[in-house]
Amino acid sequence: MKKVTINDIAKKLGVTPSTISRALADNQRVSQATRDKVKRMAQEMGYQPNLMASSLRKGKSDLIGMIVPRINRHFFSNIISGVEEILNPAGYSLLIMQSHEELEAEVKAVHSLMRNRVGGIIISLSVETNSFEHLQGVVDANVPLVQFDRVCKNLKGPKIVNDNITGAYLATRHLIQSGYKNIAHFSGNKMINVYGERIIGYKKAIAEAFGEVDESLIMEDIITRDSGLETIQQVLKEKEIDAVFCAGDYSAFGVFEGLKDLKAEFPGKFGLVGFGNEPFAEMLHPSLSSIEQDGREVGRIAAQEMIDAINGVLHNIERVVPVEFKERESSKKININF
Repeated sequence: MKKVTINDIAKKLGVTPSTISRALADNQRVSQATRDKVKRMAQEMGYQPNLMASSLRKGKSDLIGMIVPRINRHFFSNIISGVEEILNPAGYSLLIMQSHEELEAEVKAVHSLMRNRVGGIIISLSVETNSFEHLQGVVDANVPLVQFDRVCKNLKGPKIVNDNITGAYLATRHLIQSGYKNIAHFSGNKMINVYGERIIGYKKAIAEAFGEVDESLIMEDIITRDSGLETIQQVLKEKEIDAVFCAGDYSAFGVFEGLKDLKAEFPGKFGLVGFGNEPFAEMLHPSLSSIEQDGREVGRIAAQEMIDAINGVLHNIERVVPVEFKERESSKKININF
C-alpha cells in the first residue's frame, strides 16, 4: 500500500499541505475545528508521521533507543515494561534492539541508533562487551546514555543496578543455615559487574561461616542451561560438594536437570539456589529457590533518569535497587541429621 502523505490529506480536505502540517502539530494559527478535522482525516487515511523529519525540525528526538542482551528474558521484558510505563506518558517512544550477548551486535546497534539520531540510549551490556569505545562515542556526542544491570562504571552517566552483593549473600547464607557445608558457586564472567558482585556476596557468606573460601569451588562462565548441566555432571565426579549457588536461574535449571539425571538425593542431601526468579523457578519440581530482581523498578528508574538527562539534568550516579530472597523446595534440607 502507498504511504499516506500530508499532500494526500491536503487534497482530500481541499487545503494546503502547510495547513495540514500546522494542524497536526497543534499550531495555534490553525483553528481548533480545523485541527480536529485534519486529525480525524489523518487517522481515517492511516497517516503515519515521519518521526525522523520531525526530530530534525525540532532539533531533538522523541525516540529513545534501548539495547538489551535478550528480549525473551523475564528480567529484561519487565525492565522494558517499566521503561515504557514512564517514557510513553511523557511523549517518548521506545526503539528496542537486541545484542544477543554479542559485542559486535551491540556496537552495530549503538551505531544504528546514533545514525537515526535518537534522543538517548538505555543499555545493558552483552556478556562479550570488554571494550567501550562505541559507548564513549555516545557520551562524547552529548547523547544521554543510561546504563542498567550490566554496566561500565567508568562511563559518565546514570547506572541502575540490582543489589547483587546482598542477593548473593542471602542465597549463600540460606544454604549454610540449611546445613550445607561444601557450597560451589557457578558464576558468569567476573569482569562483568553483576557476576563479580555476586562472587563478593557468596564469598562474604562463606567467610563468615567457615573462615576461609575455597576458590576452586567458584567456576566462571556458567550462565546457560547447557553449561549448568555439563558442569554439575563433571564437578560431582571431582569434588565433594553438597550445594550450588548459581548466578542465574538458567544455569540453575541445568544443574537441576543434572542432579535428576544422576539421581542425586535432591532436595535433601543436595541444595540449589538460583538468581533472577524466572517464571519457571516455581513451576519446577522441586521448586527452585532464587533471588527476585525488581525489573520494573529498574526500568522505571532508568526511564526517569533518561528524561532528566534529556532535560539537562545528568546524574552521574549509581542507583541500587533492592532484591529479595524467595525460599522454595530446592534449598531445604529434608533430614539435617543424616
